[in-house]
Amino acid sequence: MSGLAQQQCESCRVGAPKVTGSELPQLKSEVPEWQVKDDDGVLKLTRQVNFPNFLEALEFGNEVGALAEEYAHHPAILIEWGSVTVTWWTHKIKGLHKNDFIMAAKTDELLKPLP
Repeated sequence: MSGLAQQQCESCRVGAPKVTGSELPQLKSEVPEWQVKDDDGVLKLTRQVNFPNFLEALEFGNEVGALAEEYAHHPAILIEWGSVTVTWWTHKIKGLHKNDFIMAAKTDELLKPLP
């Protein structure tokens, strides 16, 4: 389990600090499958995961949704036949917060097989 996946999200508020340019490479290195995208000036963390069919994609999307509810931090989830795209960012600050990287790491953990 990555260090980020073991951390807890903190309650975010308007005015909370965004991830800085110097913090970004370190946090990104802990979730290498994720891409940082600029969406009209708002940085977001996104990953597409492929599945062999719609049912498995839907099940994963539901797991991500349950995770989001547990931590009260909600991503955009696009479920399609054979793929799920998850995008994390912090709406209140219109950008990336450490919470987004924590949730990306927790999302990655959902993909690991049970021992």
